[in-house]
Amino acid sequence: MTADDLLTRHRAVLPSWMPLYYAEPLELVAGSGRRVTDAAGRSYLDFFGGVLTTMVGHDIPEIREAVERQLRTGLVHSSTLYLIRQQVELAEKIARLSGIPDARVFFTNSGTEANEAALLCATNHRRSHQILAVRNSYHGRSYATMGVTGNRAWSASALNPLQVAWLHSGERLRGLLARLDADDRVEAAVEDLREVLATQTSGDVACLIAEPIQGVGGFTHGPDGLFAAWRKVLDEHGILLISDEVQTGWGRTGEHFWGYQAHGVTPDLLTFAKGIGNGFTLAGVVGRADVLESVPAISFSTFGGNPVSTAAGNAVLDYLLDHDLQANAARVGAILGDGLRSATAGLSQVAEVRGKGLMLAVEFVRPGTVEPDPELTTRVFEACRVGGLLVGKGGLHGNVIRIGPPLTLTGDEAREGLAILVDAIRTAVEVTA
Repeated sequence: MTADDLLTRHRAVLPSWMPLYYAEPLELVAGSGRRVTDAAGRSYLDFFGGVLTTMVGHDIPEIREAVERQLRTGLVHSSTLYLIRQQVELAEKIARLSGIPDARVFFTNSGTEANEAALLCATNHRRSHQILAVRNSYHGRSYATMGVTGNRAWSASALNPLQVAWLHSGERLRGLLARLDADDRVEAAVEDLREVLATQTSGDVACLIAEPIQGVGGFTHGPDGLFAAWRKVLDEHGILLISDEVQTGWGRTGEHFWGYQAHGVTPDLLTFAKGIGNGFTLAGVVGRADVLESVPAISFSTFGGNPVSTAAGNAVLDYLLDHDLQANAARVGAILGDGLRSATAGLSQVAEVRGKGLMLAVEFVRPGTVEPDPELTTRVFEACRVGGLLVGKGGLHGNVIRIGPPLTLTGDEAREGLAILVDAIRTAVEVTA
């Protein structure tokens, strides 16, 4: 079977709104460490990790063996109506690491479901369906999570079960706050929050849901300390804070284990997904017991926290901690970040290299402006693939290259990928010129 045959079959049975990367879509058939192989036998350095999901790399023996041990028992599913040892053990670890006092954990299958569960708990706890969300955010593809997604390209329905009021993100490239320095942006964002509460809500708001670094939004983020400044106002009204850590959690930023820790504040609820399963279906919400216990009826997840996924999750988390991958993210991320900033310093087509640790982005614009250039971005994206490097693409305007490699990335691999990416940027810019 050829790749073209598979593409034809894909288009015949799967919806058109489910996108495929690249002008010539790839079928990946194998992976090892930080590299994947396509159906034609070509190897690529993986700098996107299945959208920041293959967090510790492909085919890691400790994770494979943990899953195989569970499979050998013959029990792959029992539902949460029965005790699941792997689930309890993983919940204990996550509760301890969350930083949230007296924490409870509820497992789901995806980040979307985790955020949906967090919203369910918050709205029940506060008896309100009023939500504060952040512009340019992404929280999932279900009915309620689309309602709190502030990125039009990902809002697949105009209908919304929630009453949502929108805050400025505090990002530094565009928007009303971009012209301000970091301290003034925080102050202005707080003033914005107060005005939104006074003019767009009836006062009994349930929660603010926010990403410490916006994932789909192109790895944009406000100044450190923004969440703490917001929290002071939220506390005046009893409003809960949900930190969406689906992409920022588990030490990826290098600076901290959770993205929220850069802000000097502890959320009431924290959602997690992606990397904790390293490709196995695993996600959840962890939060204060009194908030998690606000659900007034029976609720459970058939597959969430199943024996196989939590066996993987325990192995992933143990591997992450045993190998201090947060420190590696900081060390190797600096090679990439500093290298990209140095290599692109003279290019007017690069508006910004941003991010933390192994969560980095390059934003492309038309020279001398901040007008997005998605066409140039696509050329860079395709050139990376030709060079043997897989990266992500995103941002509100589709003009951002996203870099989220496995946290086990080595220094040599970082330099190899950096060289490919820089060459792709220079080639694409020369074509544009």
